[in-house]
Amino acid sequence: MISELHIHDLGVINDAVVEPHPGLTVVTGETGAGKTMIVTGIGLLLGDRAEARSVRSGTERAVVEGRLTVPDGPETSRLATRVRDAGGDLDDDELVVARHITAAGRSRAFLGGAPVPVSVCAEVTTELVAIHGQSEQIRLSAAGRQRELLDAYAGPELAALLATYRQRWAEHRAARVELDTLVAASAERAREVELLRFGLEQIEVVEPQPGEDLALAAESTRLQNADDLRLSVGGALAGLSGDPDDPRGGGGAMAALADARRSLDHASADPVLEALAVRVAEASYLVADVASDLARYVDDLVADPRRLEWVSERRAHLSGLTRSYGPTVDDALAWSARAVQRLTELEGGDERIGELTVAVEQQDADLRERAARLTELRGGAAQGFADAVSAELTALAMPHARLTFALTPTALGASGADAVDLLFAANPGTEPRSLGKVASGGELSRVRLALEVVLAADRPGGTLVFDEVDAGVGGRVAVEIGRRLAELARHSQVVVVTHLAQVAAFADRHYVVVKADDGQVTTSGVVRLREDQRTEELARMMAGLDTTDSALAHAGELVELAASARSGGR
Repeated sequence: MISELHIHDLGVINDAVVEPHPGLTVVTGETGAGKTMIVTGIGLLLGDRAEARSVRSGTERAVVEGRLTVPDGPETSRLATRVRDAGGDLDDDELVVARHITAAGRSRAFLGGAPVPVSVCAEVTTELVAIHGQSEQIRLSAAGRQRELLDAYAGPELAALLATYRQRWAEHRAARVELDTLVAASAERAREVELLRFGLEQIEVVEPQPGEDLALAAESTRLQNADDLRLSVGGALAGLSGDPDDPRGGGGAMAALADARRSLDHASADPVLEALAVRVAEASYLVADVASDLARYVDDLVADPRRLEWVSERRAHLSGLTRSYGPTVDDALAWSARAVQRLTELEGGDERIGELTVAVEQQDADLRERAARLTELRGGAAQGFADAVSAELTALAMPHARLTFALTPTALGASGADAVDLLFAANPGTEPRSLGKVASGGELSRVRLALEVVLAADRPGGTLVFDEVDAGVGGRVAVEIGRRLAELARHSQVVVVTHLAQVAAFADRHYVVVKADDGQVTTSGVVRLREDQRTEELARMMAGLDTTDSALAHAGELVELAASARSGGR
């Protein structure tokens, strides 16, 4: 329920505070005064699109702030949790919601004091307040909206079943999409499997070893340059251990180091020379080791044409793999590991198709069973709903109106397997047809109000906002609309923007939007009328700018009629 609405610089409204009655609140005013800005402000709190042109001319921003009273019960705890999750909090049992719009078109929303995305704000506020404007009248002609109304009347059993059905439907759609994707990609998957298997077979035949290509490259170099390498090593050995073919013998680094060691054998008296002698000894050992290794290298260095031919052939096989699967053998082996994993995934695709096919068939059977139950519940509720709405239409001066809900089987969808069509006939002897095709604007207004009155009896609480619900009607029908709005206000808070005195007369609280014009800028304010002021406003609404004695008398009669109706109904 809305306990307070504060509007600042929105449209032609400079600054206004509205405190709607828990029952029926009406807003009236001259044409162009800005009555619809009240509905626009509430709509902004419900997440409607913000437009820069809605900011009052000459100002930087428009601000709309609302205080919403949260009803007691489990819903309070759930809503408070959602507000806290968004970063805000309740002020006792009230939720403060705000919307700021700049002249540049930027918009910000606040929920419980915390800045939030507009969509998050709307998710919470739309559970507490509903606007029924001309757009809702248009929606009433849509089959989807008619099904929603029937479902709302059918009660909690259908609501619970529909929630479960929609969850299962989402799972079914996800499985179907995956299955269709796998089936559509089966040919491509088969080609990829064939290529992977071919590559793995090539690698398996060659059986490469990690680092083998680099080792064979080095061996090939040695085999091709064996003679040159032998000469190089021989020269190095001669330098280290002397030339074995020299008739003088000895020589080389090893002999020189041996002489140096002998020269320092008697240097132990000086600690410095003793340390140097140790280093010379270490050098002689190192040179001896290098000479020994070089000698073994020469012994192993053999010019083997057959080995060279085998190495060249092996390198050719490895090169075939590295051209296709990586620059080195290690890269080719890594590709092989990835290919094995991918092949396992692809070969599991056929198994997955089988699993999904079975799952989709089972889900389809389950959905059909649940959809049949939804159809049964809708069928059971349709006649009672139509009868209740028809009774309301009789009270709204449409005694011969007939309303029926036609359920036509359709393919399974997100809401079951029913197409719902609200059929309407205003006069006897007329065949009922789709509401949107045969109902006039005034008839649609009354049907919409009758639907809300019936639904509100089963779901008390919340706020309903009606913008021009009396469009296209007048006279006695307008009185009946006012009476039914008052009846609706027994169960819910109702806010109505109206141009008919017959409707405004039934208000528990009456606001009038007053326009002021200084010749340059038009500004409107919102004034709450005292009971003694209401008669004059109703007279103005009936007679125009100049109220007459007869209009005042008629207005007084309307007020008495409305007061009598309210006291009799409560």
